Amino acid sequence: MNNISRMNDATAIESRLAARIAASLSVQAETLPHDVSERLRFGREQALARAQQARRTARQTAAQAQTTVVGVSASGAATLGRGFGGFDAVWPLWQRLASVLPLALLVAGLFMIEHQTAQEQVVAAAEFDSQLLADNLPPTAYSDPGFAEYLRTAPKP
Repeated sequence: MNNISRMNDATAIESRLAARIAASLSVQAETLPHDVSERLRFGREQALARAQQARRTARQTAAQAQTTVVGVSASGAATLGRGFGGFDAVWPLWQRLASVLPLALLVAGLFMIEHQTAQEQVVAAAEFDSQLLADNLPPTAYSDPGFAEYLRTAPKP
């Protein structure tokens, strides 16, 4: 089924439901006392009057909106377009720099973080090497795989 037939089916179902509700209300309205039915009639009349007033106001607003015409020439439209940052906008140099500055600061910050991380790794390796060379160990200890594990897990003095 396509969307149009679904909408028609939904509309038909809604119409049948509305007719059933209206019939039920009509049957129930016959059993209401006279004063209640008069208050309901008065309320309906007020609601209809308000709805008519709202429709009149909406029509007047729509008519005013349709009659308001703004004339702009081609050069005027181009001038207006520049003010809103279109692709053909002519921005002053300071505005261009201000729009690129956050990106430049972000890239510079990332480079500084990478440099700091590399520097910390170099310092840690140099500290490890200096401790290793300062110890009194035989040269065969450096080639032992267990010794490397010992150096990684040994507590620092």
